[in-house]
Amino acid sequence: MLRKILILFMSLSLCLTTVSCGGSSTTSTSTPTQPVSNNNTNVAPSISISDGKYPVQQATYDDGSGEYSLMLLNTPAGTPPMLKTDQLQMARISEEEAAKGAKTYLQVENKQPVMYLTEDFKIEYVHNVTETRNDPQTGQPETVVIRRESNFWTPFAGALAGQAIANVLFRPHYYVPPMYTPGGVLTGYGGYGSSYSQAVNRYQERYKAPPAAVRNSRTLRTTGSLRNAASNKARRTIRNNSRATGSGVGSSTLRNSGKSTPKQLKRPSSFGSSGVRRPSRSFGSSRRRR
Repeated sequence: MLRKILILFMSLSLCLTTVSCGGSSTTSTSTPTQPVSNNNTNVAPSISISDGKYPVQQATYDDGSGEYSLMLLNTPAGTPPMLKTDQLQMARISEEEAAKGAKTYLQVENKQPVMYLTEDFKIEYVHNVTETRNDPQTGQPETVVIRRESNFWTPFAGALAGQAIANVLFRPHYYVPPMYTPGGVLTGYGGYGSSYSQAVNRYQERYKAPPAAVRNSRTLRTTGSLRNAASNKARRTIRNNSRATGSGVGSSTLRNSGKSTPKQLKRPSSFGSSGVRRPSRSFGSSRRRR
């Protein structure tokens, strides 16, 4: 009897051991989903100037780089009056501000600049005339700037105000100048949009070609950098009958002096000559006769 109980107990223990060893444990591992970062942000880079309102004395646009240069007034102490940026939104001054005699100014909020212009404000337009030449050292073709021409651009001419839909001109947008034509003032714009790329696309739809700043940035960057011709002299043509309008304070007329060769100073024939030396007592003094 005792033997049967012992055999039964051993059999039961063996069964339990077999079940526990043969059982397999399954672990379920879940992989967390990685967040997808969106890098297609369209935020203009901030500028190194305090938030505020600054009168604009003069503005210049360079189609070689698409950069604006603004001469500001009333900047904080230690801040340069010249601001350069290629990310500038513009808008026309409202009718209420214009009635009060407001002039063109730059509004900076959260380090983002917006320039508000009067309808007759002229931006100096610097046009880069380029040419493809072979590098004398490498023999590879490269794009160089052979000369620079100066004109003026009025983005918000008075005739365009009535054509705006839903007062789009009075809200900040990115603007691309119209296609450059020598002679006369450039009026209006070639494209506009809530982003610079949108303004460029509208320009290309209109002219079937990229803006000068975009074209120059592509060709000049692929060949190295913004280079002048072999003479290293970029000629800048400025018309005498045009005036760079600013805020009305310190505006100046840009005129060409017409003199490109500086005068040469004539040195005395005795300076550095190899002739007979004079006695030192006669230099700067005179002898008295008795």
